[in-house]
Amino acid sequence: MSRVVIVTGASRYVGARAAEALSADPGVGRVVAMDSAPPGRGLGAAEFVPVRLHDQSVGDVVRETGADTVVHLGFAEDPAAGRRRAPGRDVLGTLQLLDACQRSEAVRRLVVRSSAAVGTGPGAGGAGRVGPSEAARIERHTAALSRRRPDLSVAVLRFAGIIGPSVESPLTRYLGLRVVPTVRGYDPRMQFIHQDDGVEAVRRMALADDGGGSAPDGVFDVAAPGSLPLSHCVRRVGRHRFALPERGLKVLRGLARRGEVDYSPERLRQLCCDRVLDPTELERAIGWSPSYTSQEAFESFLDAA
Repeated sequence: MSRVVIVTGASRYVGARAAEALSADPGVGRVVAMDSAPPGRGLGAAEFVPVRLHDQSVGDVVRETGADTVVHLGFAEDPAAGRRRAPGRDVLGTLQLLDACQRSEAVRRLVVRSSAAVGTGPGAGGAGRVGPSEAARIERHTAALSRRRPDLSVAVLRFAGIIGPSVESPLTRYLGLRVVPTVRGYDPRMQFIHQDDGVEAVRRMALADDGGGSAPDGVFDVAAPGSLPLSHCVRRVGRHRFALPERGLKVLRGLARRGEVDYSPERLRQLCCDRVLDPTELERAIGWSPSYTSQEAFESFLDAA
């Protein structure tokens, strides 16, 4: 039987591209893309359904479509909020989505986008305290669903920075600042994943099957081979660094809450560690490896800048 797939995050580049790619797969009969903001690009044969995060519309889509596969790539900012970020937005949407998946008898496969920042923090060797983050909370709620629904196949994808000629993200906005704030005493290695490879990893993981009717479960790093020092990246984009002591992150936190900067101090704090992702498990699980190295992905971003 043809699969019915739900994709969240349709207003963003990766969500829209993933919906488009999945709708072109011969094994997929229907793709429903949803978000709290309209998509900015075509979705191929996928349908778009607008949802709100403060009512039951997310659960209604899961129930009414009878989807067997759910790909959760996040939700957009509330357009009415302007530049102010709604705290816990992704967590709120995720809770509604996970609750709907738990109640659904049709859903059998769940793929959740997370961040490479989960499990990192300042300190020697990348260890140390880890502040609360939406990505970490989303992973905890997803793990709780797995315990409640052991029959549900769940994969969590921890992405390195997605970059390329068409992606706009907190990372690309950070690198586009006139003066780029960094944390004094740290020059971490940056890993990337090219936008095309990111979409393909999502598509393959959503439809993965070992031939026996089961799909790979667990947490997988999604990153291209190689890494670049942050200082090198800043020089290549023609910007200047401004090194802050860690206590200076409190100032940025206030600016971020007022919507005056796009790159939050929580994300900047992640630059205090030097963790390199290992995509070996992902490559083994889906029989695929990225087409671009981190260097090549970064260069494709520079070429379009």
